[in-house]
Amino acid sequence: MSAVTRRAFLTHGLAASVAALAAPRVAAIPPIERPGKPLFRLSLSAYSLRDHFSGRLQPAMTLDDYVDFAGRLELDAVEPTAYYFKDTSPAGLARLKARCTRLGLDISGGAVGNNFCHPDPAGLQAEIKSVKQWIERYALLGAKTVRIFAGTVAKGDSEEKARARCVAAIHECCDYAARYGVFLALENHGGITSTPDQLLALVQAVKHDCFAVNLDTGNFRTEDPYGDLARVATYAVTVQVKTEIQRANRPKEEADLGRIIAILRQANYRGYLALEYEAADPPLTAIPRYVATLRRLIATA
Repeated sequence: MSAVTRRAFLTHGLAASVAALAAPRVAAIPPIERPGKPLFRLSLSAYSLRDHFSGRLQPAMTLDDYVDFAGRLELDAVEPTAYYFKDTSPAGLARLKARCTRLGLDISGGAVGNNFCHPDPAGLQAEIKSVKQWIERYALLGAKTVRIFAGTVAKGDSEEKARARCVAAIHECCDYAARYGVFLALENHGGITSTPDQLLALVQAVKHDCFAVNLDTGNFRTEDPYGDLARVATYAVTVQVKTEIQRANRPKEEADLGRIIAILRQANYRGYLALEYEAADPPLTAIPRYVATLRRLIATA
């Protein structure tokens, strides 16, 4: 059954079932169908080295340095972030792609900062234009996904209205991404994606073959983050692995990476795990340690 047919079926079938059962949780589009066994490839989010890009930590780094660092770690891929590009010309992007190719690195995806809840029409169009520009740039780099954000409700606005604008904007950008064979992956990143129900409300509303979830393992700050990750994992086309979690109204704690990998195995996830390091230890020493841990966990049957 095609993705479009499955989604159309679930739109009507699940809606009727939910109404009949008065279920408190939000229904969603069908999970991504993945034949075969789980498959994990390791990537590194550029955001992990943000303080080196800014120069706050030494040595100061460029995207070239970041790619070389990933190569030394023998990773499968890198995930550059829009904030750190100094040259977005086609020639500049080609040079970065060539550097990755020489080191045997894929570009697993890219990230762009956006707010699709923007209440001002002109402001929202500017956000959409920016995402489309980055779709083009990441497509030139050979990225498979572009992770996007929903945004936050503006003062005086309602979540229902903000969600409607967000859905329309995502649809428009997905149509554009489809031209380039790129998936847009919506991250659970606060705002109107703070909880699984909020995220799944958007997943249910956006019915597009080039749309899925970027599952950030550290961004559900709820009573049961692991249970909430399990609810959403089957909709993920890419994953950001954080080394910490934060339960509701509690301080951050070390993430149980083994449990996270088990959740992804249960969901039969096949794709990239992009380590996005945000903890307190120096990134250049902590990242290799966590890469080694993830490798060990992935190799464990």
